[in-house]
Amino acid sequence: MTIDYAKARETMVEQQVRPWDVFQPRILETIARLPRERFVAEAHRALAYADVALPIGHGESMMKPVLEGRTLQALSLAAGEDVLEVGTGSGYLSACLGALARDVVSLEIHADLAEAARARLQAEGIGNVRIETADVFAWDSDRRFDAICVGGAVATGAAALLKWLRPGGRLFVVHGHAPAMEAALLRHADNAAGHSVESLFETELPYLTGAAPSPHFTL
Repeated sequence: MTIDYAKARETMVEQQVRPWDVFQPRILETIARLPRERFVAEAHRALAYADVALPIGHGESMMKPVLEGRTLQALSLAAGEDVLEVGTGSGYLSACLGALARDVVSLEIHADLAEAARARLQAEGIGNVRIETADVFAWDSDRRFDAICVGGAVATGAAALLKWLRPGGRLFVVHGHAPAMEAALLRHADNAAGHSVESLFETELPYLTGAAPSPHFTL
C-alpha cells in the first residue's frame, strides 16, 4: 500500500496538533511542511503521522506530534534566536527548531542517533543545526542561548541548565516522576537573579540518560 504522506501530514496538523491548542501560524506551517516520515525508521514509517510515540533505540522514543507542537509553542521562538536542544533523538524536532530559529546546537549522547540525525538533516538541506555527540551533564560551553529545549524527561535538577540561558531566556522541560510528569517552562529572570516556573500540562516522556530518579529499595 502506498501512503500519501502529504495527506497524512495535513490530517495530523488539523486533527492532532491544532486541536491541542497549538495555534501559532509559524509552528503549524513548519509542521505541515517538514516530512516527518523521513525522520522515522523504515520499520515505523507507516506510523510517522500517528498519535503515538515511536521508538528510536536506547529505550528512547520520538515524541508524539501533539507534544512536539506544544513544545514548540511553549518556546515561541523568534527567527533571530539561538537554541540549545538537549537530546537530538531522530532529529525531527531539531529540524523544526532550525526552521523557527536562527541557529541550533543539539546534544545527543548516543553516537549512532547523532550520526543518523545529521544525515537526515543534511538530506533535508537544513544547515543551521549542529549536532554534538555529548552528555549534557558533562558538557559545558561559554555560549548562551535564547531558549533551551529538553527532549527527554528529568527527575530533578532542570534549573541547573539555566546557566546556558541569556537573561530573559526560557527552557522547556518535562520533569517529575512517571506517570505524573509535568511539562514546564522555566524563564530566566531578566536581571539574572533567579527564574520563574510556568506549569504547562501533564505528560510522560522517557528520561534523559543520567536523569532518571534513583531507584528506591524497600524491604
